[in-house]
Amino acid sequence: MKSTEPKRLYQSVAAQILALIRQEEYPAGERLPPERELALKLGVSRPSLREALIALEIGGQIEIRMGSGVYVRDASADDVSAIGALGDSPSELMQARAAIEGSVVVLATARMTAATGDRLRRMIERMRRLAAAGKSPVEADRQFHMLIAETAGNSVLSRYVGELFDSRHDPIAAAMRGYTESAQTWTAAVREHEDVLKALQAGDPIAAQTAMRAHLRASEERWISGALKQHTD
Repeated sequence: MKSTEPKRLYQSVAAQILALIRQEEYPAGERLPPERELALKLGVSRPSLREALIALEIGGQIEIRMGSGVYVRDASADDVSAIGALGDSPSELMQARAAIEGSVVVLATARMTAATGDRLRRMIERMRRLAAAGKSPVEADRQFHMLIAETAGNSVLSRYVGELFDSRHDPIAAAMRGYTESAQTWTAAVREHEDVLKALQAGDPIAAQTAMRAHLRASEERWISGALKQHTD
């Protein structure tokens, strides 16, 4: 029996938006209702709505205009099955990272050395310099999380950490980051990495877990809840 991939939530919400466009007869070029109103009409959360709108923009069905709103572009392009190729839900990815890395950092705390702490510190400083220069610190960010995973001493968990981190390059996740990443958001992320390192160096597994989960929850908030807010309210 051939298995079928479960439909992601944002695919279902995208289908609802396209159905609404057809039912309400929004012609090409017409503006959709503001985000708050649209979320209420569809009965979905605003983060899920934002993911669906990004997916539809990638698919060419709508256009998001800076400071103006969301406009119908091609309502006839209603095949949402292709949206699955855009990747997993960015919010679900961040929640998975918080669950896994929150456990990984506890294991890493018991295996921390001064040398590992120095390496993590250098990665944070590199992130800081790149952010200040207006460049993406994403590779240094990845190295930080991967070093913690490697320190934990479990190759399976380390693989999962890498795979989940690299999902940020999936089309839908990359598009959402394009709306939200800035020098300011990276500056906040650097401070959160410092909190993680401080807890690791103190040998406090509970504080390390709390700091890691707080960082990833804050990242989700910046990444998901900030996307499209300035365009669609």
